[in-house]
Amino acid sequence: MKKKIMLLGSGELGKEFVIAAKRLGQHVIAVDSYNDAPAQQVADEREVINMLDGNALDAIVDKHKPDLIVPEIEAIRTERFYDYESKGIQVVPSAKAANFTMNRKAIRDLAAKELGLRTAKYDYATTLEQFREAIDAIGLPCVVKPLMSSSGKGQSVVRTEADIEKSWNYAMSGTRGDLMEVIVEEFIKFESEITLLTVTQKSGNTLFCPPIGHRQERGDYQESWMPHPMTNAHLNEAEQMADKVTRALSGYGIWGVEFFLAENGVYFSELSPRPHDTGMVTLANTLPLNEFELHLRAVLGLPIPDVTLQKAGASAVVLASKEGVPNISGVEEALNEAQVDVKVFGKPVTRPYRRMAVALAWDKPGTDVKSLVSKAQRVAAKVKVH
Repeated sequence: MKKKIMLLGSGELGKEFVIAAKRLGQHVIAVDSYNDAPAQQVADEREVINMLDGNALDAIVDKHKPDLIVPEIEAIRTERFYDYESKGIQVVPSAKAANFTMNRKAIRDLAAKELGLRTAKYDYATTLEQFREAIDAIGLPCVVKPLMSSSGKGQSVVRTEADIEKSWNYAMSGTRGDLMEVIVEEFIKFESEITLLTVTQKSGNTLFCPPIGHRQERGDYQESWMPHPMTNAHLNEAEQMADKVTRALSGYGIWGVEFFLAENGVYFSELSPRPHDTGMVTLANTLPLNEFELHLRAVLGLPIPDVTLQKAGASAVVLASKEGVPNISGVEEALNEAQVDVKVFGKPVTRPYRRMAVALAWDKPGTDVKSLVSKAQRVAAKVKVH
């Protein structure tokens, strides 16, 4: 039962995963590029390396000989995973899934060209000249994202000619790793965005959690809520797409599959082969198990009988405003309301717009999620990052 798990990336999502793992008696080595990252604070062991250095990655894998490797971020030399998998190490969800989903080019081409999923029109660029050509082909407005990034870094909307060079420079500054390429996407006039948490199991059916709605700023989520209201037809369409793409990538675990909901149907957007930031709403006890517990059970091959909605919930992030060493205040005042909670991530340094905590609110199923979002925002506003 006891496995040695190597977690690659040790942010707030990794921290919750480690907490879930420790509750089931697992041994975790938390790896990140800086010391005292959130997950390292609760893990059994830690390593600090540049995960884009393949030799450094090989060295710690050889040192610890983990049973499982669980990636939490994009900036990893993922092509090494095939070798680890061939040596009998379980890569979560699989080496193929980790490689494809760490690069927007691979996953978008798989979804649109191989699987025939409905996506926005798109093109790629590695130079400013190619970028201009791609924008001419796609048309304005359009969305620009680095092929490798996280939490919305480097993502922007180009609305006018004057935005082009600025958007290119921002994308280059936000890229993670050494892949200096962007995807230019058609701007879809969507009504809402959802995350469909999808659980693939070693023994058992693929499960779909109730849809999560979310709002973004600067490409990063600000609030999320569960469930997001949508028609059965649209939900069935999203579930079929999620099932098709996760089967193609193979492996076991939780996937955050993102969609645009538009007037003419559902558009596949992106996919993360791990717990999703918008899924922090599940920490509000919306499901029998939160997304981190679901991920752990799936990767350990333990049964997951149910993901039925237990409560309606919402989350709202608490952001830093500048660089420094954080001091968090206001938690006592924030917790004065009933059916709310605050999770402080424990990040050792701040920077502008960095997530430092999350506020949660919940109520019985059928509660208006808009009111819960307002409640979570109100709670988050009381938590201050100095």
